[in-house]
Amino acid sequence: MSEAARSRILGRLRAAPRTAAPALPEWQAPIYDPAERVERFCSVLEGSHAEIYRVTLADWPYRLRTILEERGTASVMFAPNTEGGRRLVSAWGDIGPKLVPYDKTVEELKDTLVHGVESGFTTTRGGIAETGTLVLWPDSDEPRLLSLLPPLHIALVRAADIADNLPGLIRAQGWAQSMPTNAVLISGPSKTADIEQTLAYGVHGPKELIVLVIED
Repeated sequence: MSEAARSRILGRLRAAPRTAAPALPEWQAPIYDPAERVERFCSVLEGSHAEIYRVTLADWPYRLRTILEERGTASVMFAPNTEGGRRLVSAWGDIGPKLVPYDKTVEELKDTLVHGVESGFTTTRGGIAETGTLVLWPDSDEPRLLSLLPPLHIALVRAADIADNLPGLIRAQGWAQSMPTNAVLISGPSKTADIEQTLAYGVHGPKELIVLVIED
């Protein structure tokens, strides 16, 4: 763009009459009671093509093994240094899908992450009822690629950690005192659409999402 053209455009912008910003519509974030909160979270996620299973703290590893065996899923990559990862090892042993630990560098595990495992298991920080969203805080023990590269993502969330909305979750968990390096918000399997709005799943991330909601 020439300097003269740039000057003309900027001159028109400066000469344009100023108008007041439009008034924002009145809106308040909805508040749910605990039972409604979990129902809302599950129904919105299911509407986004996620599979939801209501489980207990005691039985979730066994429920997950059964679910994956019925699907024919042969392998699960997991974070061995998390409480959820330790529960999987303790409950499964050598039974069920093969457990593949995420215990090496990205460079060493890249081929396994992309081509060598059928699913990745992660814990979560909590959930957002209004939008049916999982909130993950990836760290060195449970890197974010674990939830992004395998074609099936399995997430574990406690019903007690589901908030009405994101600000509510931030306040309840005191994020201001300890912010994460990054947060990953997941509202269903990865999906995108072409110019005709035809949805395609799994283009930019996992094609399928299983969520285990611990209700006790």
